[in-house]
Amino acid sequence: MSGAARHSSYSWAARLVVLLVALTIGRGAAAAAESLEFVTATGAHRFEIEVARTERERQTGLMNRRSMPQNHGMLFLFPVEQPISMWMKNTYIPLDMIFVSRKGRVTGVARDAVPMSEAVIPSGPPAYAVIELNAGAARAMDLAVGDQVRHPSFKP
Repeated sequence: MSGAARHSSYSWAARLVVLLVALTIGRGAAAAAESLEFVTATGAHRFEIEVARTERERQTGLMNRRSMPQNHGMLFLFPVEQPISMWMKNTYIPLDMIFVSRKGRVTGVARDAVPMSEAVIPSGPPAYAVIELNAGAARAMDLAVGDQVRHPSFKP
């Protein structure tokens, strides 16, 4: 291969790497899915979730996504139990927000959050985590305050 052809090949590969890095940074790298389970009066309900552990991950959440598969969601973990406020700014997907204690008990449920709304959605009692699911999921599994959430982040 000539020097010019080799240089062209490297340039193409370098541009591809830069593009992929830019896309990853722009969208946020997709976290590996983890399993989470709700235990309600209707039984156990398993979801695959992404976990937002850092401030940046919590700020971005599900913003700018146009869809989410059924039985998927996002778990937002906070450093301590505290009153939590969420919103739907730049979030296109209608969601249910489930507020959870450090012990993995549901402390509140906000159903059918309105996409793109900047209205504040408070946790009510202090919470350690928020789980966002597609709107209607909480109703479908008959989720109620006091129900158990199983995931390694919670200490029952």
